[in-house]
Amino acid sequence: MVAETFIILTIMFIAVMGPSIVIAILGYAVIKALGRNPSAASKIFVGMAIMLVFVEAISIMAILVVFQLFANKVH
Repeated sequence: MVAETFIILTIMFIAVMGPSIVIAILGYAVIKALGRNPSAASKIFVGMAIMLVFVEAISIMAILVVFQLFANKVH
């Protein structure tokens, strides 16, 4: 029971931290791009927003998959 709970928490941690790391790298890249070319802010913002939407969607889908896989394991 404790081992199953630990495995579930580990998988959920990976499912949340993966997209979080991508968001951090994306933020760093956007700041760097804006520093190099501030006049392209609107294009950079649109690209960043689209990427953030997809990263968040992946995170939500991963958490839903984890919930679905382990829904009846823990009582």
